[in-house]
Amino acid sequence: MKYLTFTCLFMASLLLFFSFTVKANTNCVSCHQQAVSNWQQSDHAKAMDVAAANTVLGDFSGTAVAHYTQQARFYQKGQDFWINFTEADSTTDYQVKYTFGHYPLQQYLIEGSAGKLQVFPFAWDSRSKEEGGQRWYPMYSQEDIQPADRLHWRQPLQNWNGMCADCHSDGLTRNYSVETKQFDTTWDNINVGCQSCHGEMTHHADTASSASQLTGQSSHGKLALSSDEQKAIGQWLLDDGAKIASWHGEPRDNQFMETCFACHSLRSPITDGIDPNAAFLDQFVPSLLAPPMYHADGQIKEEVYVYGSFLQSKMYAAGVNCLDCHDKHTMKIKVQGNGLCLQCHSSEVYQQQSHLRHDVSSTAGQCVSCHMPETTYMGVDARRDHSFKVPRPDLSAKYDTPNVCTGCHEMQSSNWAADIINQWRQGDALPDTSQDDFLALMHNGTLPVARHFALINNTELSVIVRASAIAMLPNSVAQLSDNDVKGWVQSEHDLIRLAVAGIGNMLPVPERLKSYQTLLEDRFKAVRLRAANHLLDAGLNNNAAFKPALELLLKFNEVSMWRGESALNQSMVYLQLGRTKEALNSLQHGIDVDPFFAPNYVNLADVYRQAGQVENERMTLNAGLKANPTSAVMHYAHGMYLFRAQRKPDSIEAFRRAVKLAPDNVQYVYVYFLVLDGVGQTDKALRELKLALGRYHYHPQLRQLGVNFAQKMNDAKALMYFQKAK
Repeated sequence: MKYLTFTCLFMASLLLFFSFTVKANTNCVSCHQQAVSNWQQSDHAKAMDVAAANTVLGDFSGTAVAHYTQQARFYQKGQDFWINFTEADSTTDYQVKYTFGHYPLQQYLIEGSAGKLQVFPFAWDSRSKEEGGQRWYPMYSQEDIQPADRLHWRQPLQNWNGMCADCHSDGLTRNYSVETKQFDTTWDNINVGCQSCHGEMTHHADTASSASQLTGQSSHGKLALSSDEQKAIGQWLLDDGAKIASWHGEPRDNQFMETCFACHSLRSPITDGIDPNAAFLDQFVPSLLAPPMYHADGQIKEEVYVYGSFLQSKMYAAGVNCLDCHDKHTMKIKVQGNGLCLQCHSSEVYQQQSHLRHDVSSTAGQCVSCHMPETTYMGVDARRDHSFKVPRPDLSAKYDTPNVCTGCHEMQSSNWAADIINQWRQGDALPDTSQDDFLALMHNGTLPVARHFALINNTELSVIVRASAIAMLPNSVAQLSDNDVKGWVQSEHDLIRLAVAGIGNMLPVPERLKSYQTLLEDRFKAVRLRAANHLLDAGLNNNAAFKPALELLLKFNEVSMWRGESALNQSMVYLQLGRTKEALNSLQHGIDVDPFFAPNYVNLADVYRQAGQVENERMTLNAGLKANPTSAVMHYAHGMYLFRAQRKPDSIEAFRRAVKLAPDNVQYVYVYFLVLDGVGQTDKALRELKLALGRYHYHPQLRQLGVNFAQKMNDAKALMYFQKAK
């Protein structure tokens, strides 16, 4: 199964690239020598660099590797690093311009056309030989990615400029032009340095220098703290009899973590570039918890980084922040082993055999082994879950969730592990049952309406869980009213408002014009643009709040128009505004820059159909099929075109292909059987539907179709089967 492996490892090496960059970093070093020294040990310092002898880790001594139909030879030409690459019977030599990351993989950037940098499909595994590293590693190790594939290294999904450049260099802006379809990407510093966390501080050095001349102190590196500052720092302390430390001091302001979340989250950018002084929700629309990105219990599954898991945790709720565990400049954990956790968790309770249940000196006896399980991405990159959950093997059988017990005891079952843990508990209640309905929702996709609303309104749950439940409401209920959403619209929690803004289409237009409309004036851009997207058809063209929110929405889509999805989203906005020409241009733009993204062909053909331009519809569908011959939606759209053209027998083959390519899609198979019936092949449709029904979990729509066919054919036996099938 294909998966997107080009993910941006947050790592790079210090390079003073422009003259003003040298000045900025030199000024930092002069006053903050220890901070800079610590930072140089970080992955941030190695996020990106110019390819040179002291930055390239890979073997460029003429080493040749092969992967399916691809062959690569890595060599040097003078001081430069080159790759001789053969694919699709074509051989080209590419110069490596930049290194990208350093551990556990170092990737290499190749200069393309239109200002693009593309990630080469082989990376250097920089782990030790003992760990299986020191080798060239194909990014899609189990697949032969061909040039006519959306995951091919020359396509947008492997593009440095758009996919992850903003998190690997200070002050980066993509500068993508929709008109020219080109990038003019710039940065202030090539790696992740001071500016990415502290902001642009052009005048700071002069101010700090003046202050130090007067007081003998630097403004950010004071020799002593005032009493107010000492009080504000506070600390985690264990109260008498407590098992876990609590915060003592002034209330913590953890908003600085939004700067961390800007890169350590799965999100869509609102702005071009990251401003560490701007709010997270003014720069990004974050993804919430939903399958298939997360397991039913909220554990990370696909590459979602840290934000979504950490916001679920009890630690986040208690006020723990990134810097309680990670050094602020090296970004490495402050203490190795269980000592890190024992900063706040009593060793008299948690560093005991009665709690660990494993030898203290063993890997299994490490806190992270049970509470921060690893998931490996890109083949070799193991990343820990930050939701800090208690192992629950009892949930695995019911919800297909992973558990660390059977992750180690591979020959044992989840039921075996659950029994062992129950014995350890000695009859004590399970640690947490408050999220049972959320587990059911994530696993089944839906809940009974009353339970779904109760889940959303359960203030004992984390805000991100409740917000995610709001986002999944369309699976449980067809329509909402203002009374249903008013409390969420007015919530103090930003993610609750963001989530309800995203389901505005569930409110009839008159209901949207009540409390929902006020989201157009929310404090955060992410909420405002989402609300605007669901008020396009509400007749608010002259509304003072709607106009800027609409402009924000259009700009949000434009920022990412270098890939097909944003072009599609932009076209849908224009269509609802009645701006058909601009919608056509957006869809054609999406096809031009991302030719293997099928939905743009389908929607463009549909716009032509509605305009009565049948020939343009036909040509668009043919072009889409040529570019995407294995796309189920393309074959389905082509089948619909043939059906409308009264070429019903021809449409059957198109629908059959769609069903074969997307065997779980109920709509495709439903239409396929309907068309079989329409051309007089009801008996065949009945036989095939009977065989297929179980595969579609006895879907009620298919069951009813079977009943209709059986009645039409006077087949009492088949009728009884479809009526009783469950």
